[in-house]
Amino acid sequence: MGKRFVQNKMAMGILLFLLLLSIVGIFAPFFAPHDPYETNIIQKFAPFSLTYPLGTDQLGRCILSRLIYGIRPTLFLSLLTMVGTIFIGTLMGVLSGYFRGPLEEVIMRLVDVMLSFPSQIMVFAVVALLGVDVRNVILANVFIKWAWYARMIRTNVLKYKDKNYILYSRSIGNTTPYIIVKHLIPAISSELAVLATLDMGWAILNISTLSFLGLGVQAPTPEWGAMLNEAKNVMTTNPVQMLAPGIAIVLVVASFNFLGDALRDAFDPKEAMA
Repeated sequence: MGKRFVQNKMAMGILLFLLLLSIVGIFAPFFAPHDPYETNIIQKFAPFSLTYPLGTDQLGRCILSRLIYGIRPTLFLSLLTMVGTIFIGTLMGVLSGYFRGPLEEVIMRLVDVMLSFPSQIMVFAVVALLGVDVRNVILANVFIKWAWYARMIRTNVLKYKDKNYILYSRSIGNTTPYIIVKHLIPAISSELAVLATLDMGWAILNISTLSFLGLGVQAPTPEWGAMLNEAKNVMTTNPVQMLAPGIAIVLVVASFNFLGDALRDAFDPKEAMA
């Protein structure tokens, strides 16, 4: 499976792109040509040049520098959202799928209630209740997404919990935590990796959307959705300002989707038999 993934040139290229993007975001001060907060009204709406490769915005700030610094909140907040969602979803999915009985009924009915509401409305409700803050945005995204993970993971747990090696481990007296950690979690790890990779694109879009609406990352912090929010105000006078953050969001979301498809193909047992 790993060999098949490594041999996928598109997947390796996308993985390299995302790795380089993360490095650029982490070491943004070394790659950004200007201070992303530095304003210069005299240079506002400056065209592409060697000094300002992507021009400047309505306050004369370097768009490329803000784009580079925007990698941190856009990518890493999405990663934090995805990790929190996977942790809660995996916990609930494993508990409901492995132990069954009343515990499963309680968890799955809660999942049904959570999935019955439109996700965006739930996010807006949580943010309105807790206040406009990036931490509340992460909590809202985790709150509305864990139920979907729990249902998917429960299905995979039911598929593996009665396998012979798990039944044998149970029969020789291994404890339930040992069986879950040593056998069950590794068995569903491939499905978890695919779900997490595909869902990163959703997290990026959701956080960028909330920032665009003014409910996420607040100005003047550079974030791609917030940059689009600022660009819409000058769309008639400087429409080019929307291109950089818009294209960046499309490229990164598409990259995670393609990477998820490649992982799914690599872990597909039908492909392994081919």
